[in-house]
Amino acid sequence: MRRILACAATLLALAGCKLDMKQQRKLNTYERTSLWPNGSEAQPLPEGVVAQGDLAREAAAASPPPATPELLARGKAQYEIYCTPCHGTAGLGDGMIVRRGFPKPPSYHTQRLRAAPAAHFFDVITNGYGVMYGYGGRVAPEDRWAIVAYIRALQLTRAPALAQAGEGNP
Repeated sequence: MRRILACAATLLALAGCKLDMKQQRKLNTYERTSLWPNGSEAQPLPEGVVAQGDLAREAAAASPPPATPELLARGKAQYEIYCTPCHGTAGLGDGMIVRRGFPKPPSYHTQRLRAAPAAHFFDVITNGYGVMYGYGGRVAPEDRWAIVAYIRALQLTRAPALAQAGEGNP
């Protein structure tokens, strides 16, 4: 009997709970309020406030670092982790997942991608393109630039063979 009364009391107490956040008292954006002298809920930031963490990421994403052997080695290591499953080791778009039925990504050796600026590859790595999801949250900007440098190196290693075979102009 005590157990039934305890369950009934618990159910009665839970029935009074409102889990809907819309029902709570709050200030909506741009609502008038008496809390601030200007009467607005949305207040301007104090002078001199700087966003934390975003400025360093934006600066790192602004321009590619100079290509060095260390950068290319880092780019190769990151490329093998993040890019090889789809794009393959030579950047031909023949990675492991393509052999398992996923859509084939473009080869880095097509004329369109050979002519693309480095920022294009950085943006695609960051935000994704087509069925590729973005790696912006997984790969640091410095590593994204290293991958871009390695992709450029892959393109350069195939340039003579493509010119001789008459490829690379699709």
